[in-house]
Amino acid sequence: MFSKEESRLLRQEFWISFGKSFPRKWLLYDTKIKGFSFKFHFDTKSALIALDIEDDLENRIKYWEKLTSLKGILQNDFLPDIIFEEEYILENGKEISRIYLPLDQKVSIHNKNTWRDVMEFFNENMDLFESFFYEYSDIIKD
Repeated sequence: MFSKEESRLLRQEFWISFGKSFPRKWLLYDTKIKGFSFKFHFDTKSALIALDIEDDLENRIKYWEKLTSLKGILQNDFLPDIIFEEEYILENGKEISRIYLPLDQKVSIHNKNTWRDVMEFFNENMDLFESFFYEYSDIIKD
């Protein structure tokens, strides 16, 4: 079991190590669309990449419809196992729409032996996710 401080330091070490291992500028929050962001998630039980739509309901519906119209392209050309969840509930109880890809293996940010697999998963799959966004951003933003 790790103290809060030990856990914080491990998390910090992971993200610094990831940045050094795969140095590049990720898109993440810089989508130019309000409430529309890419995220990396890694905790003591799982790792995933996600596209979260957190704006008001009207905009969530608008962007969700655009993304679902591109679902076949995203799955066929980029990320075949991507999951679409129109109503995704965050740990804090907030409802968002999320498109995500979990790493299909047992990992923990507290276990350094799993870090390399997570870093490679993040790098390879977020790159594909961002490529999809850049290629179809005119349709998504329109």
